[in-house]
Amino acid sequence: EVQLVESGGGLVQAGGSLRLSCATSGFIFDDYIIAWFRQAPGKGREGVAGISNMNNSTYYGKSVEGRAIISRDSAKKTAYLQMHNLKPEDTAVYFCAADPNSLLLRPSLLRPALAQYTYWGQGTQVTVSS
Repeated sequence: EVQLVESGGGLVQAGGSLRLSCATSGFIFDDYIIAWFRQAPGKGREGVAGISNMNNSTYYGKSVEGRAIISRDSAKKTAYLQMHNLKPEDTAVYFCAADPNSLLLRPSLLRPALAQYTYWGQGTQVTVSS
Protein backbone atom coordinates (compact mmCIF):
# COMPACT_ATOMS: atom_id res chain seq x y z
CA GLU A 1 0.00 0.00 0.00
CA VAL A 2 1.34 3.40 -0.99
CA GLN A 3 1.43 6.00 1.72
CA LEU A 4 2.61 9.57 1.96
CA VAL A 5 2.19 10.90 5.47
CA GLU A 6 2.82 14.54 6.20
CA SER A 7 3.68 15.76 9.67
CA GLY A 8 5.16 18.79 11.38
CA GLY A 9 2.36 21.24 10.83
CA GLY A 10 0.81 23.32 13.55
CA LEU A 11 0.42 26.81 14.89
CA VAL A 12 3.41 29.11 14.66
CA GLN A 13 3.90 32.83 15.10
CA ALA A 14 4.82 35.06 12.22
CA GLY A 15 8.57 35.10 11.78
CA GLY A 16 8.90 31.59 13.11
CA SER A 17 10.06 28.39 11.47
CA LEU A 18 8.90 24.85 11.01
CA ARG A 19 9.90 21.67 9.24
CA LEU A 20 7.36 19.51 7.50
CA SER A 21 8.05 15.86 6.83
CA CYS A 22 6.64 13.56 4.18
CA ALA A 23 7.21 9.94 5.12
CA THR A 24 6.63 7.56 2.23
CA SER A 25 6.17 3.84 1.77
CA GLY A 26 4.91 1.41 -0.82
CA PHE A 27 6.89 2.66 -3.81
CA ILE A 28 10.52 3.08 -4.83
CA PHE A 29 11.30 6.45 -3.32
CA ASP A 30 14.40 7.06 -5.43
CA ASP A 31 12.38 6.72 -8.63
CA TYR A 32 10.02 9.55 -7.79
CA ILE A 33 10.14 13.31 -7.70
CA ILE A 34 8.65 14.88 -4.60
CA ALA A 35 6.82 18.17 -4.42
CA TRP A 36 5.00 20.20 -1.84
CA PHE A 37 1.79 22.04 -2.60
CA ARG A 38 -0.48 24.05 -0.38
CA GLN A 39 -4.05 25.18 -0.41
CA ALA A 40 -5.53 27.93 1.71
CA PRO A 41 -9.28 28.21 2.36
CA GLY A 42 -11.07 29.58 -0.65
CA LYS A 43 -7.96 29.55 -2.79
CA GLY A 44 -6.52 27.27 -5.41
CA ARG A 45 -3.61 24.94 -5.07
CA GLU A 46 -0.19 26.58 -5.01
CA GLY A 47 3.15 25.00 -5.81
CA VAL A 48 5.58 25.44 -2.92
CA ALA A 49 8.71 23.41 -3.67
CA GLY A 50 9.91 20.35 -5.51
CA ILE A 51 12.96 18.14 -5.61
CA SER A 52 14.18 15.88 -8.34
CA ASN A 53 15.08 12.25 -7.83
CA MET A 54 17.83 12.39 -10.46
CA ASN A 55 20.23 14.98 -9.12
CA ASN A 56 18.32 16.50 -6.21
CA SER A 57 17.66 19.67 -8.17
CA THR A 58 15.27 21.89 -6.28
CA TYR A 59 12.63 24.35 -7.39
CA TYR A 60 10.55 26.81 -5.40
CA GLY A 61 7.38 28.77 -5.78
CA LYS A 62 7.87 32.52 -5.91
CA SER A 63 5.97 33.10 -2.69
CA VAL A 64 8.41 31.01 -0.64
CA GLU A 65 11.65 31.43 -2.57
CA GLY A 66 14.40 32.36 -0.15
CA ARG A 67 12.38 31.19 2.85
CA ALA A 68 12.10 27.47 2.16
CA ILE A 69 14.41 24.52 1.68
CA ILE A 70 13.24 21.19 0.33
CA SER A 71 15.30 18.07 0.86
CA ARG A 72 15.00 14.30 0.69
CA ASP A 73 16.53 11.39 2.54
CA SER A 74 16.65 8.17 0.55
CA ALA A 75 17.51 6.03 3.55
CA LYS A 76 14.44 7.23 5.42
CA LYS A 77 12.27 7.54 2.29
CA THR A 78 11.25 10.90 3.60
CA ALA A 79 11.15 14.37 2.15
CA TYR A 80 11.28 17.57 4.13
CA LEU A 81 10.22 21.16 3.75
CA GLN A 82 11.98 23.61 6.02
CA MET A 83 10.39 27.03 6.12
CA HIS A 84 11.49 30.11 8.01
CA ASN A 85 10.33 33.68 8.38
CA LEU A 86 6.78 32.42 8.15
CA LYS A 87 4.01 34.86 7.28
CA PRO A 88 0.26 34.71 7.90
CA GLU A 89 -0.22 34.20 4.17
CA ASP A 90 1.64 30.89 4.51
CA THR A 91 -1.38 29.54 6.37
CA ALA A 92 -2.69 26.57 4.41
CA VAL A 93 -2.92 22.82 4.26
CA TYR A 94 0.37 21.50 2.95
CA PHE A 95 0.44 18.38 0.81
CA CYS A 96 3.33 16.33 -0.47
CA ALA A 97 3.08 14.47 -3.74
CA ALA A 98 5.19 11.99 -5.68
CA ASP A 99 5.47 11.11 -9.35
CA PRO A 100 7.91 9.13 -11.49
CA ASN A 101 7.92 11.75 -14.27
CA SER A 102 10.76 14.16 -13.58
CA LEU A 103 9.61 16.43 -16.41
CA LEU A 104 6.52 17.24 -14.38
CA LEU A 105 8.38 18.87 -11.53
CA ARG A 106 9.13 22.39 -12.66
CA PRO A 107 5.98 23.08 -14.71
CA SER A 108 3.75 21.72 -11.97
CA LEU A 109 5.11 24.25 -9.50
CA LEU A 110 4.51 27.09 -11.94
CA ARG A 111 1.06 25.85 -12.92
CA PRO A 112 -0.35 23.68 -10.13
CA ALA A 113 -3.28 22.71 -12.32
CA LEU A 114 -0.73 20.55 -14.13
CA ALA A 115 0.14 18.74 -10.91
CA GLN A 116 -1.33 15.37 -11.84
CA TYR A 117 0.94 13.52 -9.48
CA THR A 118 0.53 9.80 -9.01
CA TYR A 119 0.52 9.81 -5.21
CA TRP A 120 -0.63 12.40 -2.70
CA GLY A 121 -0.59 12.69 1.04
CA GLN A 122 -3.56 13.81 3.07
CA GLY A 123 -2.02 17.07 4.14
CA THR A 124 -0.95 18.84 7.29
CA GLN A 125 -2.32 22.15 8.50
CA VAL A 126 0.03 25.07 8.98
CA THR A 127 -1.36 28.15 10.70
CA VAL A 128 0.74 31.28 11.06
CA SER A 129 -0.53 33.84 13.53
CA SER A 130 0.26 37.53 13.20
